[in-house]
Amino acid sequence: MVDAGEIRLCDSLGARERCRDSYWRMHDPILSDRLLWRANTFRHSVHLLPGQSILELGCGEGELTRALLHVTRGENPITSVTFQGQSCTVASPTVEWHKLGSFPGSLAGRAFDCIIAMDLLDRDSCAAFLSAIYELLVPGGEILFYESNPWNPVRKLRRFFLRLVGTCDSRNLIDRPGLCELLSASSFIRVNAVFNDFVFAPLTRPAVWLLRNLSILLENAPMVRAMAGSILVHAQKPPRTKLLPDVSLSSHHSLRKAVSVVVPCYNEEMNVRPLVSRILKLYGDYVYEIILLNDGSTDRTAKTIDELAAEDERVRVIHRQPPNGVGHALRDGLGRATGRYVFTMDCDFEHLLPEFRDLFDAIVDDSDVVVGSRFSRHSVLLNYPFLKIVANRAFHTLAAILFGRCLRDVTNNLKIMRREVVENLLLRQPGFAVNAEIGLQPFILGYRIKEVPISWVDRTTEMGSSSFNLLEEGGSYWRVLAGLWLKFAFNVGPYRDLHRKASDVDKPALVTAVR
Repeated sequence: MVDAGEIRLCDSLGARERCRDSYWRMHDPILSDRLLWRANTFRHSVHLLPGQSILELGCGEGELTRALLHVTRGENPITSVTFQGQSCTVASPTVEWHKLGSFPGSLAGRAFDCIIAMDLLDRDSCAAFLSAIYELLVPGGEILFYESNPWNPVRKLRRFFLRLVGTCDSRNLIDRPGLCELLSASSFIRVNAVFNDFVFAPLTRPAVWLLRNLSILLENAPMVRAMAGSILVHAQKPPRTKLLPDVSLSSHHSLRKAVSVVVPCYNEEMNVRPLVSRILKLYGDYVYEIILLNDGSTDRTAKTIDELAAEDERVRVIHRQPPNGVGHALRDGLGRATGRYVFTMDCDFEHLLPEFRDLFDAIVDDSDVVVGSRFSRHSVLLNYPFLKIVANRAFHTLAAILFGRCLRDVTNNLKIMRREVVENLLLRQPGFAVNAEIGLQPFILGYRIKEVPISWVDRTTEMGSSSFNLLEEGGSYWRVLAGLWLKFAFNVGPYRDLHRKASDVDKPALVTAVR
């Protein structure tokens, strides 16, 4: 017999789903783009692997389902659920559709790796809904919800005018602190609720362009971010460590045993073993060598990387002598790398590894350099220090003006390059500004560069702390920019000797592609 409480919960969810779909139809001219953006956010936030199951709640007519199918490459089974009478229009062998009259209803007893929903949490029914969702997750499973932000000033104005004409918004929205409290009370862990998305109605074409480009800055700006249109909620069912599918993401035969991975390490004893283990598990067929550079660590990093080298002959260790600095370390690592492709990354990128397949796809698609961009429109950037965002955006805005190209995030130390590109670099910076040299020099030399969206989440306490200091390193970035502009405009300055070798100059001209 169906429980009356489950029926009432389903009715409440159906009302929220109808309200959301009606708003989309009437007020959202960029709905397809927005849902693709959110589907990418979901994929990046949970670091999705092929085979992991997805439960989509409140699917409506399947607009988000289609976006999820696209970003998951059809590799993940999707169960789409609606709480109203309409039918899902998505036809795919990987999509299972349900229309429920009670919740969890026919889903009871099943378990999913990830659950995604939009605008379904209501204060009146939230506790029962979260309790049911908790039971529908595998141990370690994750949820990602987009919820309307009650603090949004446009929404407040809209509700005020609705009351003037005798209409009211029946939704009982929950603010950010309330969402965190309710999820924690429902036994979820790693609860994170952040303000998200400044591209909201009323929208004009120029406003869409402006807000999409400013959204990452506004989402991380103190006080201003509280006016965002949505709240992005991400949480996990215990335990913190979850069982991951045993899959390989090595799908390109041309990359087999062709990639040298270069990783500078400074006090990374907590991160380096998980990173190397997952690289070998997910991309082992690609790996020619992994070069770990111990840059004067004072913890157990040296011992850990020596153990890794003893366990796998592809792991090669360099214990550097002073002077130390990430620039010196990367220069040494690039000089020792012998694979046909060279992949540079930081030690705390373990959780991003599923997304690296996008970089590998791009490098085999006729690119010379591929950069993982934190500032693409489809990137996920959470808890990024605001001053670092301002400095980064200022740097890239000026670089775009000086060099006449749209450059979003060439300073990120997540790049894969063809061997000949590495051989032509002229690296002078001892510190983090070497990332600007590595990012800008291929452009000046005429190589084909592509930026691919990736996610970035600030280090947690168990990952240690970053050694980057904006005040100490900022001036070096601007010196690199000035020096490379002198080379680009007048062929003078500290990089005047930067050039492509004679055997490499017959390649096609630069094509810049940013997603």
